[in-house]
Amino acid sequence: MKAKTRKCKQCKKKVPAESIYQKGLLAFCCVEHLIAYSKSQPGKTAVRQAHRDMKDHVKPMSQLKKEAQTAVNAWIRYRDKDLPCISCGTFGSGNKYGGAWDAGHYKSVGAHADRYNVLNIHKQCKACNSWRSGNVVEYRKGLIDKIGLDAVERLEKHHPPAKYTSDYLIRIKRIFQKRLRIRKKITK
Repeated sequence: MKAKTRKCKQCKKKVPAESIYQKGLLAFCCVEHLIAYSKSQPGKTAVRQAHRDMKDHVKPMSQLKKEAQTAVNAWIRYRDKDLPCISCGTFGSGNKYGGAWDAGHYKSVGAHADRYNVLNIHKQCKACNSWRSGNVVEYRKGLIDKIGLDAVERLEKHHPPAKYTSDYLIRIKRIFQKRLRIRKKITK
């Protein structure tokens, strides 16, 4: 029976089976060639990131907006986790309207440029956000207490409709996902 030989991926010379260093399906004649080849190849994280970027740019704008909003809302709920509902001031999440907290917008999401503005979004109970249509009058009072009258008046001014690009939405999503990870690590 003939001993198996393979070619070294780095220097291309034939190597007997008993002296093969392997990385997956690739064979190398010595450790130095294995290391040199590994350093010349992009890392798994770089390949994964490139694949993720490619997948994100193929998604429709509606999905990108939804994913960006989900990331922002998760960060807002975590940021305000120790605060009461901005509208009614309740702390309890065990109410009859669903139990979980929402990230309620002071100005509607519609076509406003304040869709991802963290001053426009605050923790709100499901009762106020869904059943009381945002409870806007009480929301405004709570907002003035939290961020001040000047900031509220800036939010209330007219802003032109926002024109989002896919790159902007992907960036917003990644920024807020990273903020949430960092905030969770810090508060552990």
